Amino acid sequence: MLDVVEYCRCPDIELPGERAGRKRSFAQTVRDSLPRGPTRLAHSECWRGVYIGVADCGMKRDIHTESDDYIMKAVVLAGGYATRLWPVTRHRPKMLLPVGETTVIDTILSQLEADDRIDDVYVSTNERFAADFRDHVADTGFEKPRLSIEDTTDEDEKFGVVGALAQLVEREGIADEDLLVIAGDNLISFDVADFIDFFEDCESPTLAAYDVGSREKAKSYGLIDIDGDRVVDFQEKPSDPPSTLVSIACYAFPAESVRFEEYLAGGNNPDEPGWFIQWLVDQEAVNAFTFDGAWFDIGTPQSYLEAVAWALDGATVVADSAAVEGTDLGENVHVMADATVCNADLDRSLVFPGATVEDSTVRESIIDSEATVRDLDLSGALIGSHSRISNGE
Repeated sequence: MLDVVEYCRCPDIELPGERAGRKRSFAQTVRDSLPRGPTRLAHSECWRGVYIGVADCGMKRDIHTESDDYIMKAVVLAGGYATRLWPVTRHRPKMLLPVGETTVIDTILSQLEADDRIDDVYVSTNERFAADFRDHVADTGFEKPRLSIEDTTDEDEKFGVVGALAQLVEREGIADEDLLVIAGDNLISFDVADFIDFFEDCESPTLAAYDVGSREKAKSYGLIDIDGDRVVDFQEKPSDPPSTLVSIACYAFPAESVRFEEYLAGGNNPDEPGWFIQWLVDQEAVNAFTFDGAWFDIGTPQSYLEAVAWALDGATVVADSAAVEGTDLGENVHVMADATVCNADLDRSLVFPGATVEDSTVRESIIDSEATVRDLDLSGALIGSHSRISNGE
């Protein structure tokens, strides 16, 4: 048993250094000074923290509790077929697309690997791409990820995200576990650890929310209305959104809120997780972790190139084994291993491994592996792997 103290009315704490300007609660700051895992308190009508001698923090009273390391499971959604990115994703999962020196999914897996509160990471994928993910995880050296494979090989066979989650929870025997669910094709600027901190403080279902700044964009997502941190309304893909604050595919659920089977048994939509959240908001309290910065839902060539541009921040990356001669490389260009670029002009474009670009101007385009482009002016193009195109062909 540990002596702990409950605090009310503690101010937020300004973070120093590279996080200057950001605030977090005293409870979150204290937690960072302790071994990972919350200290559960017996009762609280406000938020909770562990006393470490901070002055002027208001009322306190001594209570006692057991200290157990907090553990939760994580699911990374990686079962989509990304048809809007074909031909680039026809034979590869979009989660493994390169973003600078890493991949989309590795930006998430690396954070989950580093957080001691996550003990198992289930990569939810399909039979078609299972081998790709198995090889990738082996190459990265991550220890936590394990594949959980749904029995589909084509877009038409999919169970829907909620249906797949329900099957995964049953298949892996994790119905009694707190659960983090995050899309493997999202590039996000916030720390997942901060999201989990917020969830621990709330102890209720939690979603991440972002202002997309456009009502037209908001039509494609789950629109939320909040009162403080509490979600008071949720509309999945509204035709006329009144605001621009949307839910992104990052959720945390206490074990008692992992109610996928109950939701599906009611004949509800098994597809997008937003439909489940809309239903859950009517059942119990749901909180929103709002964040600024960047978020990219990588589902189209444009959104993928935007994510790469954000990651590269104007820089150009050329692999050591690539050959680049007589070429003007603009901003946000990535020329990958064994590619050849001669007498060309490239800007905001990707040249995948083994591809060749000669005597061409290429802007905002993706040239896939082993493709050849000669004597062309391309803008907004997707050139499939092993394609050979030139002026006059």
